[in-house]
Amino acid sequence: MTIPATTASTASLISPVDPTDMWIPGEPIKLGILASGNGSNFEAVAEAIAQGRLNAKIQVLIYNNPEAKVAVRAANRDVPAVLLNHRHFPSREDLDRQIVQTLHQYDVSWVIMAGWMRIVTPVLIDAFAERIINIHPSLLPSFRGIQAVEQALAAGVKIAGCTVHIVVPEVDSGRILLQAAVPVLPDDTPQTLHQRIHQQEYRILPAAIALAARQ
Repeated sequence: MTIPATTASTASLISPVDPTDMWIPGEPIKLGILASGNGSNFEAVAEAIAQGRLNAKIQVLIYNNPEAKVAVRAANRDVPAVLLNHRHFPSREDLDRQIVQTLHQYDVSWVIMAGWMRIVTPVLIDAFAERIINIHPSLLPSFRGIQAVEQALAAGVKIAGCTVHIVVPEVDSGRILLQAAVPVLPDDTPQTLHQRIHQQEYRILPAAIALAARQ
């Protein structure tokens, strides 16, 4: 994935490691990806795999929005895609039960929430305990939940960023795997700041998958 010069030149700090060596020997990590929208983080993971930087295989994409462009990205990568429209399920638990069934059907070991815009329940969390990873556009524990970038700008912070963490029942509260800090510029809007944060998400999400699998 090409990072534009205007964003690549913006300083960032990644902790605890610079995600350059993500290779884990042995069998590929079997991933199931949950996504709701454009799928740029799906693409970042798929590209890391294609380039031989991440020893993993995307077993299945599950998406909940029929219009989500991530489905096209999956088709272009020959990744099976399953639509589970949340509007067709009477409860979050019913949706999660179907998600679990689908993940088991495709022999998934690790679940990656890459822009999954649904709160998950213990039905899913317990089925893959300590094996669900989420990426969030803030330096947790600050600015949990929706509109994290807008929250950061409203608070007047000078450093924003993104976090990859293990999913637990409390939203955006699980064990942190990796973070990337991004300076907030004086003329930033939610759109410009989110764009720069996205560039760091693409770097740390594949690395966090490798880091979690090593632990």
